[in-house]
Amino acid sequence: MKKVYGSAAEALDGLLQDGMLIAAGGFGLCGIPELLLEAIKEAGTKDLTFASNNAGVDDFGIGILLQTRQVRKMISSYVGENAEFMRQYLSGELELEFNPQGTLAERMRAGGCGIPGFYTKTGVGTVIAEGKEHKDFPTGPDGAEETYIMEAGIFADLSIVKAWKADETGNLVFRKTARNFNPPAAMCGKVCVAEVEEIVPTGSLDPDGIHLPGIYVHRLIQGEHEKRIEQRTVRAA
Repeated sequence: MKKVYGSAAEALDGLLQDGMLIAAGGFGLCGIPELLLEAIKEAGTKDLTFASNNAGVDDFGIGILLQTRQVRKMISSYVGENAEFMRQYLSGELELEFNPQGTLAERMRAGGCGIPGFYTKTGVGTVIAEGKEHKDFPTGPDGAEETYIMEAGIFADLSIVKAWKADETGNLVFRKTARNFNPPAAMCGKVCVAEVEEIVPTGSLDPDGIHLPGIYVHRLIQGEHEKRIEQRTVRAA
């Protein structure tokens, strides 16, 4: 099965449609599938729902799709660095489904494992729990019970992720914190497209060092990427 494509546009050919749900990796400005997001922008696909930890910043990451009004809804856990995101949400132009960060990651992982729902304590007694199923579970030998809420797994139409290295079969290696949400995002899509900094021959990656097996990755591109710093912190001279 051919997995390596010449460009982001080629890799996304035939996969995009208006109104689809896309799971995207990245955390802040780290590990963002920037080339694929730019290709989605150029394709003009609209009414999109994104499941992603955040939306990048105004001119990078999913933020470029907010500028062009291609995003209808965000399923996220953090929105603090994107002024356009906040503006659209507060003005009613953008729908937002807030998730605790760990819950969002687990919803993606669960979807990738074929699990339709799971129970968690996170969010019990808050607005996060409104309208969700509650269930009490015993939590210790004394029979005491605690309340949990049910969260649904995310089953995305498409996953887009960014990795450091890949082999030609799609096995992925991430570099340090760029791993972040990328593995669970990759798992939960019907089709996963990955962009990487380097593609190496099959068999050259250490099997014990592979972070995401190629069975989850359907299409692959290599490209040049920015190395942005989200919050530059320096000591006074």
